[in-house]
Amino acid sequence: MRIDPAVRQMTWYITVFVILLSVLMELVFLLLHRLDYTVLLGNLLGAAIAIVNFFLMGLAVQKAVDQEEKEARSTIRVSQTLRTMMVFITAGIGVLLSCFHVIAVILPLLFPRIAIAFRPLYEKLHSNKEG
Repeated sequence: MRIDPAVRQMTWYITVFVILLSVLMELVFLLLHRLDYTVLLGNLLGAAIAIVNFFLMGLAVQKAVDQEEKEARSTIRVSQTLRTMMVFITAGIGVLLSCFHVIAVILPLLFPRIAIAFRPLYEKLHSNKEG
């Protein structure tokens, strides 16, 4: 399956944004004198799953575009169910294993939503630089 350039571009945008917010989160832990290896491991786990989740969603949408409506709905529904399970399992692992800081696992899972909320601002700034 060929990855659509729009999926690749948005995944790259999400990845950069997740990395930036992850660094910011690490700095907050550092300033609060709470930074240790569990924060780093939790951040790596949460950020990786957040990025993979977004990428898989993009692939599902890409696949659904070429399908009939009923089949497309099924594709999106199955994708959403499996991705939600992946996120909940990751959160569960982050909560249950003491090598992960709970907040550092769960917070990065929200970073793609923040990135999407800021996308119109990014687009506006980017279009002003070009024209």
